[in-house]
Amino acid sequence: MTYPEKLNAIREQMKADGVDAYIIPSADPHISEYLPDHYKCIAFTTGFKGSVSTVVITQDFAGLWADSRYFEQAEEQLQGSGFELVKLKVQHAPEYIQWLGNTLKQDATIAFDEKLVSILLGELLQQQLAYKGIRFENKDYLNPIWTNRPALPKEPAFLIADTYTGQSIADKLTAVRASLKQYHADSHLISSLDDLAWLFNLRGSDVSYNPVVLGFALITPSQATLYIQHDKLNAADKATLSANGVEILGYDTIAKDLQFLTAESTILIDPKRNCFALYKLIPTSVNRVLETNPSTHLKAVKNETEVENTRKVMRRDGVAITQFLKWVKENVGKIEMTELSAAAQLSAFRAAQEGFIGESFNTISAYRAHGALPHYASTEASNAAIKAEGLFLVDSGGQYRYGTTDITRVMPMGNNTEEESIDYTLVLKAMIEGCKTRFPKGTCGYQIDAITRRPMWDYALNYGHGTGHGVGYFLNVHEGPQVFNPTATAVPVELGMITSIEPGIYRPGKHGIRIENLVLTVKDQTNEFNEFYAFEALTLAPIDTTIVKKELLEQSHIDWLNSYHEKVYTALSPLLNEKEKEFLKEMTKAI
Repeated sequence: MTYPEKLNAIREQMKADGVDAYIIPSADPHISEYLPDHYKCIAFTTGFKGSVSTVVITQDFAGLWADSRYFEQAEEQLQGSGFELVKLKVQHAPEYIQWLGNTLKQDATIAFDEKLVSILLGELLQQQLAYKGIRFENKDYLNPIWTNRPALPKEPAFLIADTYTGQSIADKLTAVRASLKQYHADSHLISSLDDLAWLFNLRGSDVSYNPVVLGFALITPSQATLYIQHDKLNAADKATLSANGVEILGYDTIAKDLQFLTAESTILIDPKRNCFALYKLIPTSVNRVLETNPSTHLKAVKNETEVENTRKVMRRDGVAITQFLKWVKENVGKIEMTELSAAAQLSAFRAAQEGFIGESFNTISAYRAHGALPHYASTEASNAAIKAEGLFLVDSGGQYRYGTTDITRVMPMGNNTEEESIDYTLVLKAMIEGCKTRFPKGTCGYQIDAITRRPMWDYALNYGHGTGHGVGYFLNVHEGPQVFNPTATAVPVELGMITSIEPGIYRPGKHGIRIENLVLTVKDQTNEFNEFYAFEALTLAPIDTTIVKKELLEQSHIDWLNSYHEKVYTALSPLLNEKEKEFLKEMTKAI
């Protein structure tokens, strides 16, 4: 079926059911960011391959709501589909709700698949459209028309040893149960796959880039049940789970068990990370505490084993990045080099490193104007040849058995303009500003965001995405609860958290610049004013200084950069051959 044919087939079902609007979110029953192929509903329906968007269909309009990261991609991929791009004014905001309120008649009916809508979104829709008397129905209009729909993944899962995690399953369950006690909760439903993976020291390959496994968990003070496909785990791993007090039941059994929760008991459930369908199965007699999963905070604060292993991973990843930078600089203009071939070469360098499992996200390999698209994904159609001029941005990361990486570097390829040099220096200055900041205990991410942006604000420059996100431990490259962005999210930046710092400047049609390091929150000093924290740079890879305009940097930025490069050379040089060492020495020389 073509995309217009799919749209017509959906509208026919809507008409038969008396449905005025149909919503398709980008989600699965676990409210994941990255989805198994089975749940890539928006790509199936519209052809749009971006990771975040929402589709709304009525009889006379079909729109895809996306933010500025995806404007150009959506315009291109939606051509001829029957769907129009609706540009979000605020990233992640459900602005289509207001549109529905303005567009639909009184007492209209809206349908969506309740498995793909979070509790928070489901209740928001009901609250914000109550004034219109809107009725809601649970409908899946895609499955009837989705021939050869990909099955749920069947790849095996595995447990990782306590020596890698630094904490046993039993100890993690004890920590979660301590939180249940604080909330006076008798049970706790977990649907989010990264929380599940952390809690049970469980990893798999059910979702691209994220080493997670489809499943649910129900935790009580005396029981822990993992709902997963039985054939996912081998006998030894099942025995380990059993020894840690975990019962294993079938993936679909969770729906039945929720319906039999004890009357007048209390369940703790995260409204952002659980689907509306399961929430509605909970008996009305059960009290609900809607709070963030305790495991979300527990896994964000890395223990000593996780931190030390991440430091080891950064050295291995830094070797691959150094080899890649050397390869690009020595081969550009001599061999045919494209965005895709360069990304493949980087992947090969990483694959040669000990413990490498795969990429942590789809590499953004963006030459010249493509760099101005923050979430650009090169395809055979867009694959640009890389030449010895302009700027080449590469944002990439690796999944290793003992850590996760995420790094962005920009390579000046030659004949760079004054504007490119100024922009590059200011992005570098902003990144350093964030990395070198000292801050009191209790500081939140939006404060770090503002500090990082200040050097760019001085020149009336800004960027539309956040400054940083949490990063998992051999887990999701995007991890909460901390986030460095302008939203006043009241989550303090705590000791042991690993977060990215990645400011940027994007000039459409010209270039994009983003420089990114991962940092670890560490103790700095304590005095009569407060306990102060700082950031340790975890990422170990050279930052190109060939077009840096030193006069735009303050001495503190120069000192930080020179000290960082000295650290990079000391850490990586023992792992490199002589020619690679010479290259790294030149790249890390003091400015």
